[in-house]
Amino acid sequence: MLRVLSPVAATLLFATALSAAPGNSTPDSQKGTPGQTQESKPSRTKKPQLGKASWYGRIFQSKKTASGEPYDMYQFTAAHRTLPLGSWVKVTNLKNDRSVVVRINDRGPVAPSRIIDLSYGAAKMLSMSGVDRVRLEVLQTPEIAENLSPQ
Repeated sequence: MLRVLSPVAATLLFATALSAAPGNSTPDSQKGTPGQTQESKPSRTKKPQLGKASWYGRIFQSKKTASGEPYDMYQFTAAHRTLPLGSWVKVTNLKNDRSVVVRINDRGPVAPSRIIDLSYGAAKMLSMSGVDRVRLEVLQTPEIAENLSPQ
């Protein structure tokens, strides 16, 4: 069952992602790695992606995404060409060093010169001005849980 984060949970996720130092992993690590425990540190097997990000908004509101859920321009979601749907990605705007964590729920972007297409809400959190250069870091599922846990 697909769960969408409530605005409060999404805000908490965003706030904790800014203060955390997440590692990278391959998307398969979301399924769990044999021998890896919840307490172990995430492996850094995948380098961050660097490139241009764009965003999409109102004209796509409520239209079906590749994951089957309706697009909500205010949720922290994104479209990526190859990452598995449901992947969590930390996106950092290289112009101002602001970051947001998004869930991949759609395919795109259409423009070949861009690496990710963010929801309006995510782009706004990054203070994007049209198309900006970003860094993408794939997050492991246990890492997301750690970021949401009270400390």
